[in-house]
Amino acid sequence: MRLLTILFFMCFVLPFVTAEEIVLLDAAKPESETLLKTLNRQSAKLSVQNGSILVETEKSGQWPGFNMGKRNWNLADCDYLIIEAANHNNQPINLHCRIDSPEIDFETMRGSYTKSITVESGETKQYKIALPSILFPPQFKNKFFGMRAAPGGVPISGTDKPDFHKDAVIGLTLFLNHPNRETKWSIRKIVAVKAVSVADKKSQQFNWSKESKWSKMSPDEFFPMIDRFGQFKHEDWRGKVYSEDELKKNIALEAEDLAKYSGTKNRNQYGGYTAAPKLTATGHFRVEKIDGVWWFVDPEGSLFWSHGTDCVVAGNGVTPITDREFYFEELPDKENPKFKNCYGKGSWAPHNYYEGRGVYTTFNFTLSNLIRKYGDDWQKIFAELAHQRLKSWGMNTIANWSDSKIYNLRKTPYTATMGSGGKSIAGSGGYWGKFPDPFSKEFEDSVTKNAEKLAETTANDSWCLGYFVDNEISWGSERSLAIGAITSPPDQPAKVVFLNDLKTKYDNDIAELNTVWGTNYANWEALSNSTGKPNETKAKEDLDAFHKRICEKYFKTIRDALKRVAPNKLYFGCRFAWVNETAIRVSAEYCDVISFNKYQRDLKGFELPQGIDKPVIIGEFHFGALDRGMFHTGLVSTESQEKRAEAYENYVRSALEHPQIIGTHWFQYGDQATTGRGDGENYQIGLLSVTDTPYPETIDAVRRVGYALYEIRLKKIK
Repeated sequence: MRLLTILFFMCFVLPFVTAEEIVLLDAAKPESETLLKTLNRQSAKLSVQNGSILVETEKSGQWPGFNMGKRNWNLADCDYLIIEAANHNNQPINLHCRIDSPEIDFETMRGSYTKSITVESGETKQYKIALPSILFPPQFKNKFFGMRAAPGGVPISGTDKPDFHKDAVIGLTLFLNHPNRETKWSIRKIVAVKAVSVADKKSQQFNWSKESKWSKMSPDEFFPMIDRFGQFKHEDWRGKVYSEDELKKNIALEAEDLAKYSGTKNRNQYGGYTAAPKLTATGHFRVEKIDGVWWFVDPEGSLFWSHGTDCVVAGNGVTPITDREFYFEELPDKENPKFKNCYGKGSWAPHNYYEGRGVYTTFNFTLSNLIRKYGDDWQKIFAELAHQRLKSWGMNTIANWSDSKIYNLRKTPYTATMGSGGKSIAGSGGYWGKFPDPFSKEFEDSVTKNAEKLAETTANDSWCLGYFVDNEISWGSERSLAIGAITSPPDQPAKVVFLNDLKTKYDNDIAELNTVWGTNYANWEALSNSTGKPNETKAKEDLDAFHKRICEKYFKTIRDALKRVAPNKLYFGCRFAWVNETAIRVSAEYCDVISFNKYQRDLKGFELPQGIDKPVIIGEFHFGALDRGMFHTGLVSTESQEKRAEAYENYVRSALEHPQIIGTHWFQYGDQATTGRGDGENYQIGLLSVTDTPYPETIDAVRRVGYALYEIRLKKIK
């Protein structure tokens, strides 16, 4: 996930509260013009109109909006922010609200707290954003680490960096994330308030309030906090497992449910829609635009819309245990042959506590629970059950990062994945790492080698839809990749190519380049050795041109390698998270389908840049809640499992009603570990809990939309 990996999403509409509120902004007051002068603009034009701060942004801004810096607010007793906002566009916008502590680290965004609201177009409304729980009692200081959030939903980062402190808020920022279009929106008022009702207090699940039975425990009483099944010990909830007998009884209970919902009607073996006229059958999945609407067409020639889930594996509940052995009530003996494979080693930790700490020991709670539940034959049972579950749930795709042993049973269509590899552009940056250098020989060799491996596995498999290559790589803003290249060392392949392009354009005359760029390089060697950033405005034309060339080289190299080996398979691109318009436009030239990971409430406002007509697939989305023992909701939060289910159905319906979107893939099949994976993510985002127990509310929603998949799309889009 992404810069937005630190975003948790929750919004509600409600009337303003007047009691016990702290006013952070009130544009209706007479002194609003003075207030306006104190706001820091971020790629936006600000003005006061009709008692509101009107924000007008251009499509090229990365995070356009405004910042209220240099404040001093104590929000320790506040549970919510209430924002009165209006959207003056004809499409919804996702408005992000970030509040900062004095210790904010702008590289990692530690010391800040960000949430988002979806503001529909139309009238002014009030939206409620939940603030984090109060900080831990002093006896728990530095006891929680290696997780994105601890019990109570309190965001944490580790022990070596400051966390967010809502008792010392120094600033508030409202912004859009790479909107890719001009927008107008306004803010009338922002206040911080306490919980005002019993319902409000109940929605603050697992907090460190006086009502929590474990809020006054000593560390010796509280730890270990995770039971033998990987669950939080100190709370009870629907679906919690208390014994191995209960685990095994759940087999029969689920079998009854699966038998009751045995699958959808009017579907062929691939999940294609047989009630519509057949198209040309090619023996492989392809895409086709029919009456203005994009579709997959399955190998038998039937219409197909991809409704699936990522990470169909037995490893979603892997968690580091090094330095945290005191968290766990009972881990099996490492020498016990039954559970030996549940232990492993890890080193991947791009963020959080384990970053830079080398190799750590892990334990896989998902696997240990599958062994307890299904016995020695767990692997075969789990694989077969995955196909049975998806069919019963109305899903038809095993999506990215899934176990090949499962999808190779060839009972459910699947997407495969491939990495690029090779050298990175040293001057680039990004949440998951630097951008690959597509001009390096290592990049081309790696892509070629990885593609050739597909010839023996998925390249000719009719059940394979196609390939994602890479994931959420950092395209940055317009020109950022060219800037990354020019600020790299002299031997950077992309920089060498860029300089050759510049020499050709300027007839090898460095003085001519200096005139345009406003620089004073003595010669081309001086430019090659420089790692300074050029004036982006003066060098804009050259930076734009090379930024586009990097995009073209990246997508063309991958497309050519894939099509040499798998000419009948679809190329889905790189699952855009942070992206700029140039990258999207170039991807449309080389990809069969453009992929996006979209963590938001729905897709009603989604659109490609003007003039692009290509099918789109959503590679990731999810929702979570804190009412089933987990500590973090994931990137889009909801109040409860019921609200989570509603959000799922709403999101997929909005995709079905969009003529360019041809599939949605939920992230992910099973919950992450309660205590987090290597980078700390410990999200309640599974269709199944860590004990292999389905979340019934969400599964009901998956079925509602899944069973009516084609009827919804055909009825809405004619």
